Amino acid sequence: MFQPESAEPAADASEAAAEGFNAGEVIIEHVANSPIDHPLIHLPTIGGIDFSVTKQVFMLWLVAGVILIFLALAGRQLRRGGKGAAPSGIGNFLEFIIEFVRDSIVGPAVGSKWVNSYTPLLLTLGLFILVANLFGLVPIFDVLALLNHTVLHLPEDSFLTKVTHGGVTATGNFNVTAALATVSFFAIIIAGIRAHGFLGHWKNMVPHGVPKAIVPFLIVIEIMGMFVRPFALTMRLAANMAGGHIAILALLSFVFIFAELYSSAITGIGIGFVFSLPMAVGISLLEIIVVGVQAYVFTLLTATFIGMAIHAHH
Repeated sequence: MFQPESAEPAADASEAAAEGFNAGEVIIEHVANSPIDHPLIHLPTIGGIDFSVTKQVFMLWLVAGVILIFLALAGRQLRRGGKGAAPSGIGNFLEFIIEFVRDSIVGPAVGSKWVNSYTPLLLTLGLFILVANLFGLVPIFDVLALLNHTVLHLPEDSFLTKVTHGGVTATGNFNVTAALATVSFFAIIIAGIRAHGFLGHWKNMVPHGVPKAIVPFLIVIEIMGMFVRPFALTMRLAANMAGGHIAILALLSFVFIFAELYSSAITGIGIGFVFSLPMAVGISLLEIIVVGVQAYVFTLLTATFIGMAIHAHH
């Protein structure tokens, strides 16, 4: 026979477990965008689009600001050196990046005729992605959250408190990578039109001399390929950047899970030192390589696709 009083301890235990450490919520909070109903800066809705500034939008502004400052300082140093003078310091670093993108990525893909036309675009894409990826490795906002929790004790609606919530890697957001891939998508089409004319570009979808019976199938395949390329760019970059952070957070969550499971902080600390911390450090070191590789791959693939549109007859 059912006894209501016997269900009370079970309900209390279930409620206590629900109030315990939730690894899923912690991970999602650290990689996701800030909630749209709690943005950092409230802005009006225009045409059904909410223009409020969320954490990811703030990170995009921050990355763009850092790049502009870097370019301004490097350009100023290059101008001071004068024409023909060997660059040094930050100016030398900028020149190295420009020459690497131009000679190792853009040039081999598009050819000498078009290399100067597409180097600025691809340099901008590569540099923006690289800096955005690097921001995800620096625990700036975790330090701010710790400072706020231990010293400042600011209210939840303060800007500093809200900015500590959400992911810091803008390129881990699929909306951001989709926007970057959209730029690549139109750049490919524009490159083909510039090289072959409007009609010529679309005629190049079908190679010369193929049987007419398979032309409709080739057109369908080519149209699908037009959209598969930016989709692949979107998924590859966002998945790699978000996946690394999720793996690190999942490993560190074992410390709190085992501490709560055995009701012993010593157990959690032991798991952390023996398993979680070494694995998290290893993945973090791998992430240092990944941030550069992903920026390079995105830029290289975009350059390759532009080159394919320009040299369609090859």
